[in-house]
Amino acid sequence: MPGGTVDGAGTSAAIAGRLSAVKRKLRILVAKAGLDGHDRGAKVVARALADAGYEVIYSGLHQTAEMIAAAAQQESVDAVGLSMMSGAHMTHFPAVLDALKARGAGDVVLFGGGIVPDEDAAALKALGVAAIFTPGTSTQQIVDWIERDLRPRVESGRGAAA
Repeated sequence: MPGGTVDGAGTSAAIAGRLSAVKRKLRILVAKAGLDGHDRGAKVVARALADAGYEVIYSGLHQTAEMIAAAAQQESVDAVGLSMMSGAHMTHFPAVLDALKARGAGDVVLFGGGIVPDEDAAALKALGVAAIFTPGTSTQQIVDWIERDLRPRVESGRGAAA
């Protein structure tokens, strides 16, 4: 065969090489917990992540931790981005982490944003929240974090344990 291989091994290797360079779409659930009705930021982030090529599911308002964990499991997401503007972050982030673990989805990475003081952000990270983005963070900074930190966790199978 001119220009090809008889056994097809070269062709298979070439195709496999190209496929390994293709990034799979990460699935991200953007969620609003509790009575927090401020969802503009969550919607902006959700749209920016979708525009950046991620599969994004938006939970809508007034979700319980259990509802968020159930949606994360049902949608097979890689991460949950929790938006918290109400000041209840020290209640809702740990509750979502616990609900994910209770459903056997402890490998789902939890990150979030909103009005979270630096000392609370440090405490949440110590509990297992991967990142906290505060007002003024650009959507590009969130995408950069996803590619730099989240994608390697997901692709290595380390998930939330990293």
